[in-house]
Amino acid sequence: MLSLLQFVMGVLLIISFVGYMQFVRKVLSLRWEFIPIFVFSAIACIVFFIGLVGQLFIGSIVVLIIGLLLFRDTLAQAVRLGAKPQFMFSLFQLSFLGGTFIFLLILFQNELTHYDNFSHWAIVLKQMLSTNEFPTPDSDLIDFKNYPLGTSSFIYYVCRFMGHAQSTMLLAQALLIFSCFYAMFGVVSEKKRFLLYAFLGFGLSTLSFFNLTIRITNLLVDFLLPIYALAILAAIYQYRHDLKRACIIVLPLAGVLTVIKSTGVIFAAIGLIFLLYTWLRNKQRSNWKIGLAVFGTIGGALLPYFGWSWRMATVFQGVDNKFEGAGSALKAGKTAEQKWEILTLFLKSSIDITTRPVIGIVLFQLVAIAASIVAYTVLKKKWNLWKVLIALNVVLLLYYAGILALYLFSMPVDEAVRLAGFERYASSIVVLFAGGLVLCAAVDIERSFHYRIGEVPDFKSFKSVQSKGHYQKGIIACMALAGTILLSEYNGMASIANSYDTTLPYKIHAVTGDRWYAGGQEDTQRYLFYGSDRDQQVTNYYMQYVGKYFLYAPHVDGIVLFYEDNMDNLLSNYDYLVVVETDLNAKYLLKKHYGIDMQEGIYKITRSGEQIVLTLT
Repeated sequence: MLSLLQFVMGVLLIISFVGYMQFVRKVLSLRWEFIPIFVFSAIACIVFFIGLVGQLFIGSIVVLIIGLLLFRDTLAQAVRLGAKPQFMFSLFQLSFLGGTFIFLLILFQNELTHYDNFSHWAIVLKQMLSTNEFPTPDSDLIDFKNYPLGTSSFIYYVCRFMGHAQSTMLLAQALLIFSCFYAMFGVVSEKKRFLLYAFLGFGLSTLSFFNLTIRITNLLVDFLLPIYALAILAAIYQYRHDLKRACIIVLPLAGVLTVIKSTGVIFAAIGLIFLLYTWLRNKQRSNWKIGLAVFGTIGGALLPYFGWSWRMATVFQGVDNKFEGAGSALKAGKTAEQKWEILTLFLKSSIDITTRPVIGIVLFQLVAIAASIVAYTVLKKKWNLWKVLIALNVVLLLYYAGILALYLFSMPVDEAVRLAGFERYASSIVVLFAGGLVLCAAVDIERSFHYRIGEVPDFKSFKSVQSKGHYQKGIIACMALAGTILLSEYNGMASIANSYDTTLPYKIHAVTGDRWYAGGQEDTQRYLFYGSDRDQQVTNYYMQYVGKYFLYAPHVDGIVLFYEDNMDNLLSNYDYLVVVETDLNAKYLLKKHYGIDMQEGIYKITRSGEQIVLTLT
């Protein structure tokens, strides 16, 4: 019955999305490439603000109903006018939808495994879905309460109606990811030039090579940051001569980007600076209405960020949080030797040619330089690629300087000295760097055609038969390369799904199940998890975080070894012993002291006089 209800609500959610998209298409006349991400981002912002005022559940229902009403009105109008439904798709749209469908199909087979899903991104979603409110200072399950909830707000909205399975969470985030990629294709003006779509497909597919550490099979947001910025850049370029419409698109995209993660402000700033630059460069400074729209967009995009800052300053006043600022870190202090160690390791890691981020930076630098030279000397074209390369290098250097400052002044010493999260931070900017060059190259290629679409009949739209042959070979080559890269990504995701039963989350879920409590009441029982320390899964608190998620209990500890003379004292501090993995030594001790044959499961810990009793539940 529950599955049927979720199916019905899922259908209604899709209809609601379609209603919003049809409304935006009709009222704003936006290109279809920008409509999905515009709608999803606007909903994310609305749900985020609703969450700030503590009305997540009611607000989400209202948002859903409005979308359904818009769909009904559009359908009723079409019936009155006698319009027939049109399902015409271009070759590019069919290709994109087909590739996306395969990705989502594989994604539905995946479960969460990454450490940070259980330390924050998934557990905060579970609490939001359980309580229908943002985490509060009393939320013992959430360690990092200062992490913004932009993406979480949208995923909450989808899961509120489609169910709270992990695959549904991944699907909701994938809607944002693929909508961003779809928006990037909006830089193409001549839609009949399939080579441009094929080239973009190949270029953007290479971004997956630098995304292995932040793959879409988890809820981490590091990949969303750069592709959101790229979607903003694509929208601004396409509507560079209609900046009012560009501002409309940018407003919700940049707004939600500022609250995807604390570093999202940096990526939003890149897009907003480009908006300001486009306004000044296109000689529209004298038009005060456009200027007002630009500055209004910049101010409006920062409202979610200021809203979250206000919540941190009021609701969470006096609560210590991770990376709260330089002040708390300076109190802890880093010695000159530690800072030198961090700086040395940072510089070494930043130029390590064996790492994916550095490989990406070097490779795309060389390709962009070579392409610019060939365009100038052979094609006799002045591409803008070299200018964009310089601008992106400046962004790259500033971003790396910001990361270094984070390690030196804001991050705790134990994490800073090992550059915790460095590869993810670096991968984000490399995706932006590479994606920006790909978008610019596509625009340059489009501008290099001898004839514009519409200037001459389609059969004469090539300078010569030879140039048409190069065009066709280019399409084949780009599609073959893109297909090869995407096939590798498909296989990687399928491999992750197939190996799930060997992971720690699978083992813990098999023992504890996935517990959801009415009203979001936390399980206050105390749990002790026992398992091996393979890959430091207990030492680095991975097992404990996974246990907290599945049990929905804040008091979870882990142990890898029993000491015989301290067993009674240890177990008396807990209500349950959760055995995830067994070993011969533990089996011997539990049999000797408590008379049980140790196996995977949950044991109730009770006292009978002075004796500890373990009972398998």
